[in-house]
Amino acid sequence: MKIIIGAVGKMKKKSPEEALINEYVSKTRWPVEIKEVEEKRTLPVDELKSAESELLLKALPNDAKIVVLDERGETLSSRELAGRLRIWQDSGVGTVAFLIGGANGHSETLRQRADLKLSFGRMTLPHMLMRVVLAEQIYRAKTILDGHPYHKD
Repeated sequence: MKIIIGAVGKMKKKSPEEALINEYVSKTRWPVEIKEVEEKRTLPVDELKSAESELLLKALPNDAKIVVLDERGETLSSRELAGRLRIWQDSGVGTVAFLIGGANGHSETLRQRADLKLSFGRMTLPHMLMRVVLAEQIYRAKTILDGHPYHKD
């Protein structure tokens, strides 16, 4: 199963966040790809969310399972997230895409299209730091599924 981390905005090259993401991605035994999109036009908030969400969707295979990161989504433990990924993996899902929206979040259309709305809590985190946290949780989920001792309960 392939994992895509789709995000609005561009990561600065050689930043500390990029180094951490690359470390977790390189250790994850699923192929993980980062796809970045950016809407550069100045648009009203709803139009901007819609445009960014469309760009994210266009970057994905049509049959991908979509997980949107959203503060109003489900809060799962690391084991619960691993379990959800196991179900998808065991049922033959080819791609799972985790999507991080822009500063204003995802469009309602994308939220409705999502197979899972996932919250990492009610706090607001910088987008680049959220990418690091997400990459680590994907790595952690895979180690849980592989029986590796990285995760401690």
